[in-house]
Amino acid sequence: MENIFLFSLFLDSFPQLLSRLHITVAIVVVALFFGMILGTGIAITRLYKIPVLSQLATAYVSFIRGIPILVLLFIVYIGAPLVAGAFGANINRWDTLIFVMITYIMNSAAFLSEIVRSAVAGVEKGQMEAALSVGMTRWQAFHRIVAPQAIQIAIPALGNTVVSLLKDTSLAYTLGVIDVIGIIQAISSSTHRSLEAYTAAAVIFFVLSFALERFFKWLERRIGINNTIPSAKGAINNKIAVVGR
Repeated sequence: MENIFLFSLFLDSFPQLLSRLHITVAIVVVALFFGMILGTGIAITRLYKIPVLSQLATAYVSFIRGIPILVLLFIVYIGAPLVAGAFGANINRWDTLIFVMITYIMNSAAFLSEIVRSAVAGVEKGQMEAALSVGMTRWQAFHRIVAPQAIQIAIPALGNTVVSLLKDTSLAYTLGVIDVIGIIQAISSSTHRSLEAYTAAAVIFFVLSFALERFFKWLERRIGINNTIPSAKGAINNKIAVVGR
């Protein structure tokens, strides 16, 4: 039984795996940050049905969501230098991690755009109309009325996306990135065993995923309990109260 699973090797794997955790975290943070920016832009073009851009955005989202992230990794890694070369740019010496981050940004943008679009669409259209009727500009109405409610709607889906993104980063090693999963190859080479290291990696990903899930659950409850999100109805009532004085 001892030869099947070496508990000492399982414990010894943690320091080596955790030493590469910053790579995994960096991929997640960069993908979320730039993915949210790009995803919000995509969502806006679709919400406002901007000619041509709206159709392109829809096609982009459908394509990215329809292919495995592993396939997208290789498309970007192999295709990006070829496309850049066609325009006279040489990016062959770029660090592999850059191509990995670009891939996850592209992937996250597609999924986050759907979250943003659905969240904004989930707020009653009458809210915007009512806000405009009390003298707010479109930006004020969106910023004060629509956006806070959309954020509340988006949190559960956002939490699921972040957890999925974290787990998807385990594929980065296929391009040679030495992250939490990538370092297992080095451990296996030196110990001629891999079960213990993979089990340790599973524990790390489980703990991180569980912590993220609990955080977003807490955030969802926090916003629900301390719900100070204004509504257009409240804005109208305040306006009437001011006028009546």
